[in-house]
Amino acid sequence: MLDVDLFLPRHFVPFGQLRRQPTIVVDSTGLGAALTLAHWRGAATPAALRDDTSAGSVLRALRQPAALGPAQAVTANHFDIDGFVGVWALLHPELALIHEDLLRQLAVLGDFREIDWQNPLADTALKLACWLNAEEKTRFYEPFGAPARRRREDEASAEKFAWFLPRFADILLNPEAGRTAWEPEYARVRQAVAALQGPLTERRSYAAIGLAVVQTPAPVPYYALFGPTAGFDWVLSVYDGQRYELECKYTTWIDLESRPTLPRLPLGPLAARLNAHETGPYRWVADPLTDTGPLLRLAGRPLSKAERYADPDGRPIYASSLAPRVVEAEVVAYLQEGYEGVESRRYWTWAEVRAVGNRDK
Repeated sequence: MLDVDLFLPRHFVPFGQLRRQPTIVVDSTGLGAALTLAHWRGAATPAALRDDTSAGSVLRALRQPAALGPAQAVTANHFDIDGFVGVWALLHPELALIHEDLLRQLAVLGDFREIDWQNPLADTALKLACWLNAEEKTRFYEPFGAPARRRREDEASAEKFAWFLPRFADILLNPEAGRTAWEPEYARVRQAVAALQGPLTERRSYAAIGLAVVQTPAPVPYYALFGPTAGFDWVLSVYDGQRYELECKYTTWIDLESRPTLPRLPLGPLAARLNAHETGPYRWVADPLTDTGPLLRLAGRPLSKAERYADPDGRPIYASSLAPRVVEAEVVAYLQEGYEGVESRRYWTWAEVRAVGNRDK
């Protein structure tokens, strides 16, 4: 048992106040931080506190309170589930440690969209994630969807923290109290999970290149799609009507602690290869290497960042002239060629990632 007297009282401050007092920075980086607890690539998180999620680093730190130091202010430069859970845990350390396993599940689900249905806490984690998503969208705006007139996210997100921080404990202790908010998305995800377990869905994997292929009739929410792909960093979704999306998961944008990864590869050259064969009305396009979750897809119109971040079943996915076996073969060949001679490991720098992608140029 930890001595609760070791925990200092802490409070949240907007990111712009970082340098006004010693401040712990969660799921962000910032000059002048007294302590950084973030899984961002290159973040100054102490080695002993590194974790797959930023919230996980916070929970590790709570197990060794001396590592937190004397700073009593806590901040983050954006609002998302992982960052929020980390900030909330620092403000409510005793309750956070009681529910550590659930909070870890919630942070992984929020950032990686991966849910482990073998874990008895998975269903509760999904309810909490759906509650956070619904309330954020209803009361503020969806991720990356801030109106143009709004302030920068590091400023505007303070309003979200101010609303959620005093309310989350009640939902954590009694998720049913938030049913009205979480039920619509929760039901949609559970329905999709059931569909993906049916006979119309096929899965293939290529472990050496970190690719999971999910062939299913129609697009589904990420919480359903990505759960079975845990441990893989590329997902090729193949839908009826010769519709496709290839995504490089967020697991390769951050410093993943639990396992080594291969570096990302740029998707522009693969788009060019597919366009050389594509005879339909649309062209293959790719997001930049450093996007949080780069997509390769046929473009009818450019997608906003909010649309790219949102669920696949909420955006248009266009038909290709290419058969599924052709697209899959091209994707596999491109990744195999790009990773030839490359060993997976932890803690890639962006310079190293770019160097791997530029080897053949």
